[in-house]
Amino acid sequence: MSETAAPRSAPLRARAEIDLAALRANVRTLRAHAPGAAVMAVVKSDAYGHGAVQCARAAVEAGAGWLGTATPEEALALRAAGLTGRIMCWLWTPGGPWREAIEADLDVGVSGMWALREVTAAAAASGRTARVQLKADTGLGRNGCQPGEDWAELVAEALRAEADGLVRVTGIWSHFACADEPGHPSIAAQLDRFRQVLAHAERAGVRPEVRHIANSPATLTLPESHFDLVRTGIATYGISPSPELGSPADFGLRPVMTLSASIALVKHVPGGHGVSYGHHYVTPGETTLGLVPVGYADGIPRHASGTGPVLVDGKWRTVAGRVAMDQFVVDLGGDEPATGTEAVLFGPGDRGEPTAEDWAQAAGTIAYEIVTRIGTRVPRVYVNEGRAG
Repeated sequence: MSETAAPRSAPLRARAEIDLAALRANVRTLRAHAPGAAVMAVVKSDAYGHGAVQCARAAVEAGAGWLGTATPEEALALRAAGLTGRIMCWLWTPGGPWREAIEADLDVGVSGMWALREVTAAAAASGRTARVQLKADTGLGRNGCQPGEDWAELVAEALRAEADGLVRVTGIWSHFACADEPGHPSIAAQLDRFRQVLAHAERAGVRPEVRHIANSPATLTLPESHFDLVRTGIATYGISPSPELGSPADFGLRPVMTLSASIALVKHVPGGHGVSYGHHYVTPGETTLGLVPVGYADGIPRHASGTGPVLVDGKWRTVAGRVAMDQFVVDLGGDEPATGTEAVLFGPGDRGEPTAEDWAQAAGTIAYEIVTRIGTRVPRVYVNEGRAG
């Protein structure tokens, strides 16, 4: 978010450096993986923690034809920032800002009759045609209209609204449950179901601009799912959607975020010295401790207490004891780096530093969560902002 951006040269407690050249390269790589489809760069949740506006601009520069957000508020913020291309949002609740979305020329996801009726009423009130994309639940079990009678009813109602000039059905779409598990039986089942709901809608008279179901893993590994548009979320930011599928480098991707902090204190302590809350770590002998001034308030997972890796002065260290709200400690093993020395929590791995995937393994989660949870107290510092960067 813009309020967390900071000059690159500023002395900072912590920083999340965002390499926009890497992001642009990732988008170009993803376009090459799906040459027959347009690419939607998904920038929901502040671009997975990377900064929505800056990342959206870079993605468009690299050829992303669409931007995607979860909430309408996220999409409206992109419009307010001057982004003028196609933007889709899909996570609606009753009473949402339908009219504002219509007037901002957003494509809106519709998963049920209540949503179609609300957007149709808002279109009538605004005097403008709403762009809607009908979502089918082909097996994920979250948002989306159930195939069968519910889908038939939704399609028929949408066509009536289209005939009245209130909506234009611009897309039909769905979302995979297990595309990050190649060979999972649900993948073929969902593709088959998606083709069925498409066929029904097209027989009924729907002429969508785009049909889409592919997320990041499907974009990378499932060409038969690409249709007219692929929605790339985590892969845009250079993180593999599943370590089992391959590393970022295996797919020609590069992590975009590097998270670091300045060592705030280095001190000598004796053996048997307890460290952090609960004394879950006790020094095995005389040593030096380094204080890293970030904690779970900044998005550092408390679940990585005792396991989270950090690069300090060219050596991997591990979180000693519990991650606290604002800080954690590393055992430096007698080394004495100067205060202010950079501690790199994760990055692309070029300098031997840990990656977001390393932190995910340490915390028992996925790399998506590691980057997305980095909080607004950590300034985003954008590098390679120019197209040629």
